[in-house]
Amino acid sequence: MALRPLPATPYVVARRHLRYVGKDCLVAFEANLYSVPTLRIRPRQLVEIRATKSQVILHATTPDRQGETLLATHPRAVGRGTRVLDERHWDGLPTGAGRRVTAGGDLTAPRQQDHGARAGSLLALLNRAAATQVEVGRRPLSVYDELTGTRPFTTHPSTKESS
Repeated sequence: MALRPLPATPYVVARRHLRYVGKDCLVAFEANLYSVPTLRIRPRQLVEIRATKSQVILHATTPDRQGETLLATHPRAVGRGTRVLDERHWDGLPTGAGRRVTAGGDLTAPRQQDHGARAGSLLALLNRAAATQVEVGRRPLSVYDELTGTRPFTTHPSTKESS
């Protein structure tokens, strides 16, 4: 009489941990690495890991524009030193020699205009970077030779040599 039937959905026991996302879009948990979608995170972003017996579920600590926090769900790795990756997590980013970077930080890919379907999203990522707004001055190297008093390929002695 005192016992009721079990609920239809089982109670899931999950351990919760906070971890930072690396610039390679991977999150370390129990000596294994798990991927997260690059277009939804930034480097050093704090994410919550909910680890069950069979899965590792990654959530953002703040909801996105649609109110979602779920970033990725992966099967839990067996052993240590395993990379559990979903290649779709890097969709929309330029690829370089096997190197992946997060969308929110310093993009090392060349800034080329691609008139394909992904050009709009790539330009939006590049325009978000603060480094694109910095004005850089240019001057010839001879200015530095004058400042240091070294003129390696001239026949005239510098001002420091003649005194």
